[in-house]
Amino acid sequence: MAELTANWFANGIIDFEHKKYLLLGYLKYISENFNENKLYPFLSDLIFHYRNVISLHENHKVVQDAMPKKLRKFDLDNFRLEYTKMMDDDEYMLIIESILNYAIPRLKSALSDGKEIYEFVENKIEIEPIGIIPIHKDSGYFILANGNTKFSSVFEYELSIIENASEKFRSLKTNFLQEYKKQFSQTFESIKLDLIKTHKKFGNPATFAIRSEIKFPLNETLLPIAKRSLVRYLAAS
Repeated sequence: MAELTANWFANGIIDFEHKKYLLLGYLKYISENFNENKLYPFLSDLIFHYRNVISLHENHKVVQDAMPKKLRKFDLDNFRLEYTKMMDDDEYMLIIESILNYAIPRLKSALSDGKEIYEFVENKIEIEPIGIIPIHKDSGYFILANGNTKFSSVFEYELSIIENASEKFRSLKTNFLQEYKKQFSQTFESIKLDLIKTHKKFGNPATFAIRSEIKFPLNETLLPIAKRSLVRYLAAS
C-alpha cells in the first residue's frame, strides 16, 4: 500500500522531486481503488491528508516544528534533549512550500473524485422500515441488500451519542449476524420474524431494509455508506 505518513512532506529526504514521487504513488493507489468503487479507508485517509496540508500551508510554525533535527546535547541536570536544526529555515520553508503547493490541488482533485463516488452510491441506497417500528430505535437490525447478489446480509446495530466539549457525534456500532438467500418466499418481513425467533434479544426490534439497486464492494463502500445513511435516517425520524 502506498501510504503517506502525517508528516510525509518533512520525513526523510527533503527534496521536491522525491516528495512528488511519493505523492503521485499515493494518489495512483487511491485512484486504482476509486476506479473499483472502493471508498474506505481510502476516502477518509485522503480527507485527513488534504486537511493536513491545508492546515500546514496556513500555519508556518507547525511546519517549522516538523523540520528535521539531530540530537545535539542531553542535559542530565534537567533531563532534557536539545536538538539542532539540520537545514536553514528559509531554505527548508521554500522546499516545503513548493511541496505543499504541488500537493494541495492534486489531493483536492482526488478528494472530489471520491466525493462524487460517495454521492453516487448514496443516491442508489433506499431505506425502509420493516413491520411496526417501536418508539425505541437506537438498537435493532438492518438487512443489507447489495444489488443483484444472491444473499442479503443482516447486521445488529446500536446507536450511541459521543460528546466532547463542543459537539455531539452519533456513532453506529454494528455486528454481522448472518446471511439470507434471496428467494421469492424470503421477504424482509419473514427475515425479521426469523431474527425474533432465532436471537430473542428484542420483543419487537426496530428493523430496516437498506437496498442498493447496484452492487458495490460491501466492506469498502456499501456498508460504511449504509451505516451513515441509517444514522441520518434515525436522527430525522
